[in-house]
Amino acid sequence: MWTIYLKEILELARDRKTFIFTVLIPVLAMPLIMGGFSYVSTNLFNKARTAELTYAMFGKEYAPGLAQRFTAERGFREVPLASPEQIRNAIDKDVIKFALVIPPAYQQRLQGKEQASVALHYNSAVSMDVIRKRVSAELDAVNAELREHELSALNLSKKQLRFALNPVMLEERSTAGKREQMGAVLGGLLPYFLLMGCLMAAMYPAIDMGAGEKERGTLETLLLAPVPRSSIVLAKFLVLFSIGLTSSLLMVGSMSVLLFAFGSAAPAGVAAMVSSIGALDMAMLALMLAPTAAIFASVLLSLSIYAKSYKEAAGLISPLMLLSLLPVMVALLPGVELNWLWAMVPLTNVALAMKELVKGTMDYRMFAVILVSSAVTAGALLALCRWWFSREQVLFRN
Repeated sequence: MWTIYLKEILELARDRKTFIFTVLIPVLAMPLIMGGFSYVSTNLFNKARTAELTYAMFGKEYAPGLAQRFTAERGFREVPLASPEQIRNAIDKDVIKFALVIPPAYQQRLQGKEQASVALHYNSAVSMDVIRKRVSAELDAVNAELREHELSALNLSKKQLRFALNPVMLEERSTAGKREQMGAVLGGLLPYFLLMGCLMAAMYPAIDMGAGEKERGTLETLLLAPVPRSSIVLAKFLVLFSIGLTSSLLMVGSMSVLLFAFGSAAPAGVAAMVSSIGALDMAMLALMLAPTAAIFASVLLSLSIYAKSYKEAAGLISPLMLLSLLPVMVALLPGVELNWLWAMVPLTNVALAMKELVKGTMDYRMFAVILVSSAVTAGALLALCRWWFSREQVLFRN
C-alpha cells in the first residue's frame, strides 16, 4: 500500500498542474483574492456613500426650502432637464442618478396640516439602494425641521418637545463584541474558500488516478500486482486526502500570516477580531479540515473510478463543486445556528463551526460531535468506494 502511495505522490509532485492547485493557489491566490475583494468592496461602498449624485428637480417653486437644501448639500449636483418626460431617458443614459418631482399642492397640503409627498425617480437595480438612503436622509432632516416648527407654536419645553417628537426612543445595546460582529460576516465566507480549496486541490489528481489510469492502460497492470484491492483503494484515497488536507492547511497558514501581519492596518472591527483569534482557534479550524478532506477524497475517487474516460470524469466531478456549495450556503441562512442537530450534518456542521470559531462563540462540547459525525460520513463513503472498486463492470465499463 505504501509503495503505491509513494509512487502516486511522486508522479503528482512532478506534475506542474498539481503544484499550481495544491500550493500556488492556496498560498498566494486565495489570500490575495480575499484581501483584494475586501479592500475593493470596502472602497466601493465608501465611494458610493460619498460620491457626487447628479439629480433633476421639478416643482422647485412649490418647495423652495427643500430645493435649497439639496443645492446647499455637498454630494448633490443639479442637472437641468426640460420636462419630467425626460427623466427615464436621462437616468438610463446616466445623465442623472435620480429626479425629484414635487406636486403643485405640496405647500398647500403642509399648510393645511396634511401629509405631502415627493416622487423619487431612480434605478434601484443599479444603485443598490444607496440613492434612496441618501435622499431619505435629506427628507428626514426636512421632516424634523417641520415637526419642530409646528410644535414650537405650542410653547413646549425641550423635554416636552422631545417627547412630542419621539415618545419612545430605542436605545441599542448590543451584547455582541467587535469580534462577534465582524466574525458573523467574515466567518460565513471562510468555509467557502477553505472547502472549495480542498476540493479543487484533489480534483485533478483524482481524475488522473482513476479515469486517467484507465485511458493509459496502467490500471490493469496495477490490478495484476500481488496487492489487495483494499490496499490499492486506501493508497489512492490517502494520496487525495493528503493533497486536499495539505492545500487547506497551507491556505489556513497563509491567511493567518496575512491577517496577523496586516490585520492592524484593517478597519477597527477587523483588527479587533484578528487580535482576539488565538492559536487554539486556528488549531481547531485546521483539525476540522481533516474529515472534510476525507469526505471529498472518497467522493472524488469513487466518481473517477466509475468514469471510463478523463473527459467523462471531468463531467461527473464538475457538478460536485455546485453541490458542495449548498451545505455552505445553508450555513449562511438566517436562523441556522450550530446546535446538536446541525452538528451531525456533513459539511454544514463544519461551515457553522468555522463561523462560530471566528466569532468566538464556539460551543466546544459540539466539536467532538462534528469530528465524529464527519469521520463516520467519510468512512462510509470510503467503504462505498472500496465496494465500487471491487466491481469488474465498473472498472472495465468499456
